[in-house]
Formats: sequence, structure tokens, C-alpha cells
Amino acid sequence: MSNTLQILIAMMIYMSAVILIGLFFARRANRSSKEYFIGGRSLGPWITAMSAEASDMSGWLLMGLPGVAYWCGISDAAWTAIGLAVGTYLNWLIVSKRLRRYSEIADESITLPEFFSNRFHEHRKVIMSIAALFILIFFTVYASSCFVTCGKLFSTLFDMPYIPMMIIGAIFVLLYTILGGFLAESVSDFMQACVMIVALSIVVLVGTHAAGGLDAVVANAKSIPGFFDFFGIANPVTVDGVQQIVNGQPQFGSAAPYGILSIASCMAWGLGYFGMPQVLLRFMAIRSESELSRSRRIATIWVVISLGVSVFIGIVGRALFPVALTTSSEAENIFIVLSSHLLPPLLAGFVMAGILAATISSSDSYLLIAASALAKNIYHGIFRKDATDKKVMQISRITLLVISLIAMVIAADEESVIFTIVSFAWAGFGAVFGPLMLACLFWKRVTRAGAIAGMLSGGFMVFVWKLFIRPLGGVWNIYELLPAFILSCVCIVVVSLVTPAPSAEVTAEFDKAVGKVL
Repeated sequence: MSNTLQILIAMMIYMSAVILIGLFFARRANRSSKEYFIGGRSLGPWITAMSAEASDMSGWLLMGLPGVAYWCGISDAAWTAIGLAVGTYLNWLIVSKRLRRYSEIADESITLPEFFSNRFHEHRKVIMSIAALFILIFFTVYASSCFVTCGKLFSTLFDMPYIPMMIIGAIFVLLYTILGGFLAESVSDFMQACVMIVALSIVVLVGTHAAGGLDAVVANAKSIPGFFDFFGIANPVTVDGVQQIVNGQPQFGSAAPYGILSIASCMAWGLGYFGMPQVLLRFMAIRSESELSRSRRIATIWVVISLGVSVFIGIVGRALFPVALTTSSEAENIFIVLSSHLLPPLLAGFVMAGILAATISSSDSYLLIAASALAKNIYHGIFRKDATDKKVMQISRITLLVISLIAMVIAADEESVIFTIVSFAWAGFGAVFGPLMLACLFWKRVTRAGAIAGMLSGGFMVFVWKLFIRPLGGVWNIYELLPAFILSCVCIVVVSLVTPAPSAEVTAEFDKAVGKVL
């Protein structure tokens, strides 16, 4: 039996298990939109924690982050990982319990746009509409990054054209999401989180051994200027984006400086968690807020281990295969290269199912939340308030199809860099929803007008900074999330203070939610 066939068999076994989970929960998911979109608020602490982190990390954990470390060393990847770990902990610590309680008090909100709208007792659903539109935009971009991951995985493994492989992966994810809904997605994400961390651990241990041990890996990294430096960054010598190879060795220039602005830019990734719908929805869906403390510990441990191992895989890969991947896009295949070269084919197939696990666990969340934004918040919340649950779910499945098609078009570029796509969508959610979420949960004086100003200014600045300001380089080369987050906070505060205070009903509801949490 050929190696490729063994890998394929292992991955098919994994995919079959995912489909079975979807079939098992399909009947329950179709009982109502509440069951379909939020699982009836029935998640336990382990599933809440693991599914939140698996849906958050996506394929970039096994491809994007190791690719950054392989290409330019530890600094970019490590500071990003540190920011994410800190953001994860703080989000679970200060947001989760209040959001769980407040979302139930705020007219049983089951989606993020619905919560924001109900929080301000909107009659004209302006906040809901804006939030839903931003979710549609950024989750379509996010889903495209997952489809890129599928395309790269299958085309690299089976030596097939990228686009057909990307489409096959996208179709599988779409069918699975339509089938099972939120509960199936969350249960399978728990399984996929386990697969991801096991896959990462196996590859880093086997790779370190094959490279001659930890000392040999570190020595190789230190031999490259700036590669193993937290305050410097490696500088691959490239021509037309391709790293130059001389006498079988990859060429690097002098290390580039890595100052406080660069560190702040990477650490800013942690701010994104306060506005990440796929994580916040898990806070809303847990069966009891008292179980969130346990979930926080589980989630934090998983994130710290996974991110640390992921970064180190890139360092190990540079030691073992220094000239195998010569562009920043190709560098994201280092996990695949290590798995396929170092492990028996059948085991490699199960390990590389970790990539598929990461991709499915994220893309199903993105597609489902985007579909709920249009079907539940726009169609049902604004245009057809008398629509039945059955009709809402039909619209959501049509929306899933349309979003998937758009995401496939975006993912058609084989040279897409997963890390770059994810960073843009992450910044969008962090800036649009993060400051507003914190204000909604912790500031009684925030107004509806302030909420609208914060969302619009944050979303606008993400695009402006990414497309027009960051390309200027130098001090302007800051991750767009940081300036957009700050601008959104300022707009929320200023506009709230110059507009009439919230009604007594809104402030009374705030006091009720806060009082029961504290």
C-alpha cells in the first residue's frame, strides 16, 4: 500500500468520525433556531473551553504560525503567541461570566448582534444590522483562510492542483456545518482540539529528535542572525520573494531591529479576543456561569501549550529542512513537510488530520455565525419578524452556501498567506466588537449612539490602516488592530458622554446583570 494511500485512509477515518458527530446531533439541531445557533445553552465546561479555542485557532495554528517562525525566526511568532495567551486568559477572566448572565437577561440573546441590540433596547435595529454586516464581511474573509488551508494541505499531500483540492475541502466543511449546527460543531471541536494538541506534540518531539536534540535545534537557530532573538528578526535574502540558496544553504542578511512598536503590534493580537464572536458565543452557550472558572483554566492551559509548540515547530523545521520552503507562502507547509517525512504514513495521516481538525473547527464556526447574522438578525430581526423557526433555518443554510462560494473565490489565489488573511479578519472583529463588548459589560453610561460610533470607527480604521497607512512602513508598520481598537474606545467614550444617558430601563437591566455576576 502506497504512502499516499495510507495517509488518505487515515484522514478519511477522521473525516468519517466528524460526519458521524454531525449526524448524531442533526435531529436535535433542527428542533429550533436556539438549538441550531447556540445549542440550547447546554455546553459543559470542557466542551466550552476546548471548542472555543479550537474554533479560534484554526489552520493558522498548525500552518500560519509555524510558517512565520520558519521564515523569519522566533520574534514575530513568539510575541504574537504571548499576546494571544494573555488575551485568552483575560477574556475568560473578565468577560465570560458577565456575558453569560447578561445575554440571558437581555431578552435571551442567542447571537452577538442580538445581544448588542437588546443591551440598548433598540426598536430600530441599527446596531444589530451593523454588527451582522461586519460579521458577514469578516467571517467570509476568515472562512477563505480556512479554505486556503484545505487547498494547501490536499495539494501538497496528494500532488494535485490547488483549486480543485480547495473546493473539495470547502464542500466538506459546508455540508458538515449545514448538517449539525452549533452543538455538533462544538462537540466535534472538542475532539478536534484534542487532535490538534496531540498532532503538534508528536511532530515537535519527533522533529527535535531527528534534528539531533534540543541543543542542536537551538544552536542552528542561533547561527542565523536574529532568528532566535526576541528583540531582533531574521532577514531572508530574497529575489522576487524567493529566498536565495548558495551552496545548499539559505541566505540571510543582517538581523533587523525589533523594537517596542513591533512588540506592541504583535501583543495587540490579544485585544482581538474581546470581540471574537466564535469565542464569545461559547460564553453565552455554557449551561451554567459557575462552570466558567473551570473552562478558563482548561482553555488557558491548552492555548499556552499549543502556541508554544506551534512556534517551536517552525524552529525545528528550519533545522531539518532549511531549503525546502523558499517563500513565505510555502513556509506555511512546514508542519506538512515534517509530518510526511518523519512519521509512518498512517500515523502521518492522523497527525495531518490535525490540520483538517483546525480548519474544520474554525470554518464551521465562522460559517454558522455568519449565517446566523443574516438569517436570525437581519432576515428575522428586521425584515420578517413573523418568520417561523423553520424558515429562519432555511435562510441560514442558503446563506451558508452563498458565503462559502464567496470565500472560495477569495481563496482561489494559491499564493495567499494564511497568517496574513487571518490577521486582517482578527483585527476587524477585535476593533469592531472588542471595545463595545467591554463597554457594554462594564460601563453603565455607554449609549446606543456611542456603540454605533465605536463599531463604525473601529471597522473603518482597520481598512484605512491596513490599506493606506501601514504600507508607509517605519513607525506606521503597526498591526491595524491596535490603532483601530484605540480609536473605537475613544469614539465610544466621547460620543456616549455627549449624548443623552441611557434610559432607566437599560441601566436597571445593567445593574441586574452585574449584580448577579458579582
